Amino acid sequence: MDVTKNHKNPIKNIHELIQKVDEMKKQDKMDLSSDQDLSIAIMNLVSIEEHFFFTGAKLGKTEYYDMINDVRNMRKELLKKIIKEYEGEVWCISKHLLAASMRLMEVGTKQLGMGKKEEAYDLFNKAYDLYSLFWGLNIKLLNVGEIKKIDDNAINKHDTEKKGLLGKLGELVKKAIDCCIE
Repeated sequence: MDVTKNHKNPIKNIHELIQKVDEMKKQDKMDLSSDQDLSIAIMNLVSIEEHFFFTGAKLGKTEYYDMINDVRNMRKELLKKIIKEYEGEVWCISKHLLAASMRLMEVGTKQLGMGKKEEAYDLFNKAYDLYSLFWGLNIKLLNVGEIKKIDDNAINKHDTEKKGLLGKLGELVKKAIDCCIE
């Protein structure tokens, strides 16, 4: 993806990404640590929806299906607090990015419990990549309009580190979202 020539996307490197997020924080446009907590709550709500479905199916009790709607409505309401503007299917993509990230974390945790550390670490990295992609989409750090193929791991033609888009977004999320700041 060559974002350096795209005038619609003024962000050229990780330092500019961090600077943009810091400016947004100063302007009180976002409270990323609270939004991060909220995103984890939303992940759990998606998980609760799934558990109600499977419990209803396994037990043949429709009352579990009936509870899905209440949880879904709460999840939608809370997701609107993070995703204020979106185009196309970004809303649905965002929900699925969070859900997939949560599932990969859970499977990774199970693998870790079985002593399969390398597999667990791989799953944790994939979960974090998806979580970073969620934030990249929703704080408008990605311009998906003019993506073109370059080196698989380069974010643009000037990228010398070649960590790829998810690697760059992961760096941003680590630096920009500090959940320990009250």
